[in-house]
Amino acid sequence: MVSTRATHAAQCGPGALAASGYAHRSGPLTEQEMQMARIAWKYFENNTQPENGLVNAVDGYPSTTMWDTASYLGALVAAEQLHIIDRATLDKRLAAIIQTFNRLDFFRGELPNKVYNAKTTEKADYANKPGEIGYSAIDLGRLLIWLKIIKERYPEHADGIDRFVLRWKFDHVLDRDGVMYGASLSPEKKVQYVQEGRLGYEEYSAMGFRFWGFSTRRASEPEPFETVPVYCVQVPYDTRDPRKYYQHNYVVSESYVLDGLEFGWEAGSRAGDAGTKAGRDWMRDFANRVYQAQENRYKASGILTARSEHQLDQEPYFVYDTVYSDGFPWNTITDTGKYVPQFAAVSLKAALGMWVLWKSDYTDRLFAAIAKQHDPGKGFYEALLENGKGPIKAFTANNNGIMLEALLFKTQGTLLKEGAQRKGLWERAAANPYGAELRTNFNVAREPDTNAACRGDGGPAC
Repeated sequence: MVSTRATHAAQCGPGALAASGYAHRSGPLTEQEMQMARIAWKYFENNTQPENGLVNAVDGYPSTTMWDTASYLGALVAAEQLHIIDRATLDKRLAAIIQTFNRLDFFRGELPNKVYNAKTTEKADYANKPGEIGYSAIDLGRLLIWLKIIKERYPEHADGIDRFVLRWKFDHVLDRDGVMYGASLSPEKKVQYVQEGRLGYEEYSAMGFRFWGFSTRRASEPEPFETVPVYCVQVPYDTRDPRKYYQHNYVVSESYVLDGLEFGWEAGSRAGDAGTKAGRDWMRDFANRVYQAQENRYKASGILTARSEHQLDQEPYFVYDTVYSDGFPWNTITDTGKYVPQFAAVSLKAALGMWVLWKSDYTDRLFAAIAKQHDPGKGFYEALLENGKGPIKAFTANNNGIMLEALLFKTQGTLLKEGAQRKGLWERAAANPYGAELRTNFNVAREPDTNAACRGDGGPAC
């Protein structure tokens, strides 16, 4: 195993990790960039459910997850901060969704279900039929990040957010070692609590729980990992065996991009354990490596590369388009592991995130390739196929939301600002003796359930 403290050997000569010296893009948006933000926001105008404030995860289909809901919250903040909508519109939208949060029915009364019918707010399965199927710690961690950001930027909405999170029961989602667990149902409808998360997604989502005061010591550590050479870069990957744990070890851009946009691959003093800048230097290094392998692939092959998970506009409807997974670089697979290279694509959310986080000639090329890949009345397409067959004409909350996050980052830098902490309902409950359980994990340690089919990254099978 490679130590997080070890200095990585130079690969393919000096300057192999040029990304470590690239600056972020910053400054006001150009008119072209502002128009891109307006088009991305169009998705949310089209897909908001007026009865409850939820947003469809996919265009025209009334289903959503907590991950996609977090992407909507990020889009909403960006739209207001970029003056696409006014403050009254933001307040109205936030009030509607927070009211819905506070009447959601939870999985077994514990935590928000993996899927909800966005129109009726009922718990749903992946076919959007009524029923509960478990919860995803990865999705919930991303949601907690954006609830924290909104509390800090718009404190008048903090009490409603706190009431929502105070309803959560944390005793199964984290254990005393800070390992995260998702919940699923066996064929016999028995609840299974399964370790969730792999390198990149696990540490990113753990930050959500940390920002609310919980210890995620094990989930926040990169181990176990090793590196594999990919186009002259030692790319880190999770070494837990997919054959044993039934979770693929996808290496994609998205988790590293989100970590960079939202907290700059760092953690402020309020993030709890290992919450110093030095404590996450490895995350910045890993992000640079995942980026650099993609730039180097372009230089060697001429193939524009910005890999992430993405939706499709045909079967199998969702793929993991990876830098590395399950022993192979540039592996494009379904959630069951089927190899589908025809769906390899430039992910628009990954490309725009890379453009703002790494200022380079290569990301300028990415930007030029994706800037016009949209329908002005619907939002941005999901991705641009590497095989030259055009865009993937699917529209999603996650893609358009992350693109708006990226454009806001250009104007403001890191999105979680961590100013003076407001002593609200959550903080007061966590500080008193009766509420101390909110900040302490009493669970016994659990072994991962090797029979579970959850991939551990918040995707459709979790």
